[in-house]
Amino acid sequence: MNYKELHTIYFLGIGGIGMSALARYFNHLGIQVSGYDKTETPLTYQLQKEGIQVHFSDDPGQIPESIDLVIYTPAVPEDLNEFVYLRNSGLPIKKRAEVLGDLSRLNKTIAVSGTHGKTTVSTMIAHILFNSSVGCSAFLGGLSKNYNSNFLVSDQSDLVVVEADEFDKSFLQLEPEVTVITSMDADHLDIYIDHNNLKSTFGKFVRQIKPGGTLLLKHGVELEFQRDDIDIYRYSLDQESDYFASNIRFEDGQYVFDLSTPQLLIEDLKLEMPGLINVENAVAATAVSLITGAHIEELRNSLAEFSGIKRRFDVQINSQQLVYIDDYAHHPEEIRKFVGSVKAMFPGKVILGIFQPHLYSRTKDFAEEFAKSLDMLDETILLPIYPAREKALPGIGIEIILDKMKAKNKSVSTKKELLKLLETKKFDVILTLGAGDIDQMVTPLKEFLDSRTKTNSL
Repeated sequence: MNYKELHTIYFLGIGGIGMSALARYFNHLGIQVSGYDKTETPLTYQLQKEGIQVHFSDDPGQIPESIDLVIYTPAVPEDLNEFVYLRNSGLPIKKRAEVLGDLSRLNKTIAVSGTHGKTTVSTMIAHILFNSSVGCSAFLGGLSKNYNSNFLVSDQSDLVVVEADEFDKSFLQLEPEVTVITSMDADHLDIYIDHNNLKSTFGKFVRQIKPGGTLLLKHGVELEFQRDDIDIYRYSLDQESDYFASNIRFEDGQYVFDLSTPQLLIEDLKLEMPGLINVENAVAATAVSLITGAHIEELRNSLAEFSGIKRRFDVQINSQQLVYIDDYAHHPEEIRKFVGSVKAMFPGKVILGIFQPHLYSRTKDFAEEFAKSLDMLDETILLPIYPAREKALPGIGIEIILDKMKAKNKSVSTKKELLKLLETKKFDVILTLGAGDIDQMVTPLKEFLDSRTKTNSL
């Protein structure tokens, strides 16, 4: 399919982070773009400001006529009225991953994969290359703070950065020149059944790399594959690898580190994004940027100017009285690394975390692991499970995490009751964690905390 010859594209689930990036791409090409989503959000509002028509009622009567292509996300329920209508219409229908796969074959693609870390690494890579002589376009899985967007476009470069999503085995649609694998922990067991199946699927993904391409693999990630026609490198935070950081220190509110590469040592790179995990992410991003042709000074300047990603170690308040950080962490390993980084930054401070589990299946599969990660906090408040695409599973609720936690300071709350509950709590650092609609609490929580801080300082 020649996408540039299309006139009208309709998106089912247009407000999703991956879907909205594609919508922005086609809108940039001058194609008429519209779509449905169940919830109005700041992102859908921004799409509307950019000239994309979005509606929020499941009504086939609002679907425009003369559609050339329908693009949908697997998060859309099968029984959605619009989905049923469009499947029976005879119109061409493609999954988001199929379309992204087609675009990856038309361009030189950098695909960043992993069960966590891929959004930060891909956004860092895109920021560095976009501001270099190399240039790039990008489809990102988060909103870059530098651009307030999940989509970048360069008409002068045929290089494109994409987030390679393992959910639904979507990344097998891609055929990249460069692939990064940041992690390979057990996840999405509703799709993969077990960890071994997940690992073997990542092995298939490596076989999708074009001959002559490059694989950058995190140190410690064990993956079975046979490829003698690609370059293979390892990276790590501070363990000796092809690319790793050394002389890491925290100066004037930012990390400073030296980057060891197979060719040379690059000294005094600076990163303002907090958390040692993000130094590790920066190692991966700078490695890819060098591999694809960015100059050292371009890399140095862009990394220092990187502002981060919304909902990734996203500092909302940072004062002497209180710190508030919001993060997308929704897997036990992500929570462990996030909380560990926060504890290292604020030793001796009382840390309270508010966690909203994402998916009944993930809660069921990892209840014990969630409990261990959350026990790292001084106090935890659990919100009800965000179901996303799933229907409730019998006997599965937040209690299965709560009951396995060993910490004494733990409780449950609804979003509606949360602020009232927080009035009774004492803490120095507060965290919100989760991939569901907990993001809707960020602004009201920030306003509540600002008000509380002012009251206490009087």
